Amino acid sequence: MVGERPESEHNRPPSRPSASRRLTLTVSVVAAPAASASGWDLPWSGHQQGRAVPFTEASVTAGADGSYTVEWKARGVRKVEIRAGGKVVARGGAEGRAVVTGLPAADRQWFDLTPDRAHGLHLADRLVKLEGAVNFRDAGGYRTATGQWVKTGEVYRSDALDKLTPADLAKLRRLHVRTVFDLRTESERTKGADQVPAGAAYHVADVFAGSSALQVLPKTPEEAVQFMRDAEKAMVAGAGGKTAYTEVFEGVQQDHDRAVVFHCTAGKDRTGWASATLLTALGVPWETVMADHLASNGLAADAGA
Repeated sequence: MVGERPESEHNRPPSRPSASRRLTLTVSVVAAPAASASGWDLPWSGHQQGRAVPFTEASVTAGADGSYTVEWKARGVRKVEIRAGGKVVARGGAEGRAVVTGLPAADRQWFDLTPDRAHGLHLADRLVKLEGAVNFRDAGGYRTATGQWVKTGEVYRSDALDKLTPADLAKLRRLHVRTVFDLRTESERTKGADQVPAGAAYHVADVFAGSSALQVLPKTPEEAVQFMRDAEKAMVAGAGGKTAYTEVFEGVQQDHDRAVVFHCTAGKDRTGWASATLLTALGVPWETVMADHLASNGLAADAGA
C-alpha cells in the first residue's frame, strides 16, 4: 500500500498465515518439496536435494569496504572449508567466523561452505545491492525446522522497481530474474511503472484489487489505526489478495528455469506477507520468519526512507 508503515509489533504477519481454501491448497503445493528437498523444487539451485546438511547456522554479510563476513555453526563435523569462485578463502572448525577480503567485484558473491562430512551450503548475502531499490533481497537461505535449507538465488522480494537503472536491470538479468509480480495498486503503478529486465515476464498481482479499504484516507490517529487494520485484513482475506497471492505462489512453484521476484512499494506489508507465507510453508521456524519480515525496517532506516 502507499505509505506502508514500518513493520512494528503492531504490523506483523498473522501468527500463522492463513487465507482461502484455494490459497491453502496452493501453499501446500509450494511446501511439498520441503518434505524431501532443501526448499523450492527448482533445478538450477546449488543445493543437494533430500540430503543432510549439518549446518545449524550460516550467513554471509557483505561489508561496505568490499569484505565479506562468513559465519557458521555445524554439528558432527571437525573441519569446514570456505570457497569463493572455486578457491579456498578460509578454513575453520565446526563453528567459525571468517572475514574474506580481496575478492573481485561480483553481482552476488557466492560462498560454498563444505564440511568434512555430509553436504554443504551455497550462500551469498541476501541483500542484492541496486542503485534504484533498497530492499531487494533473496527470500531463501534459511534453515527449516527439519534441518534442510531453503534454496537461494531463485526467489527474491523487493520494494518498488520503478527507479531501477540500466545497470540494475543488467544485473538482474545476469541473476536470471525472468518473472516479476507487481503487488501494487493501479494508482501506484501509474505513478511509477516497473522497470523490468529485458525478456522478463511482468504480472500485475494487485493485492487490493476491488477493495474499498484504501478509498477513504484517515484524518485522525484513531482513524489511522483502524485504516491500517482494515487494510491488513483486506490484504490477506479480500478477494484481490487471495487471487494475487495465489498467482505469486503458483508462479514460484511453476518457474523451473528462472528466478522470480515479487514486490510492492516499500517491500514491507504486502511483500512481507507473501515471503512469510512461503517461508512458513517451507518449514522455516517462526522466529526466523519474523526476523526476515522485520529486516525491512533497518534497510529503510539506512536508506533514509
